Amino acid sequence: MADETPDTTEEQVTPVDSVPTPPATTPAPEAQAAEQAPAEPVTPLTPKERKVASRARRGNRRGATPEERAETRKAKAAARTRYRAKRRDKDRAAKAEAGTAGPAQTPQSTEHGPGAPKERLGIVVSDKADKTITVRIDTARRHRRYQKIVRSSATLHAHDEANDANAGDRVRVIESKPLTATKRWRLVEILERAK
Repeated sequence: MADETPDTTEEQVTPVDSVPTPPATTPAPEAQAAEQAPAEPVTPLTPKERKVASRARRGNRRGATPEERAETRKAKAAARTRYRAKRRDKDRAAKAEAGTAGPAQTPQSTEHGPGAPKERLGIVVSDKADKTITVRIDTARRHRRYQKIVRSSATLHAHDEANDANAGDRVRVIESKPLTATKRWRLVEILERAK
């Protein structure tokens, strides 16, 4: 056995850089659960505490100094002004387009358009007061659900400058500015005299 290699006690030294590192091992599921479980039980936060915590996460949105807050207000005001100007221009363009190319606008109610005073026809029930008449306005309309004709009446006081109307006359009155505590109407014409 001459071929045998001599037994040497020479140790092979490997550099530290080339030492293979053991692969990272994942801990057992029990160990993970033990690491994630906090030592103390979690108590739910009150709404106020949640609000404070969310503000802390977002950071302080409000400026710390009055100057910073004033700058923020100015920036917001400028943004609002730009937005309103854009909306105004858009509305004007839409109105101009509708006015030139679109169909004529539908008229308001024939009885009472914007800025037009209301008119009523009624019967004079009293002319005893000076320059004032009491007019009864009768209305008859069909009930929405029961389809029965429902009659009702209302009285109002109207101004009669010349004391021309008498009890029983059929008159037309028009809305006016308040003349007294109860007078908001004015006599326009007498349609039919009492017999």
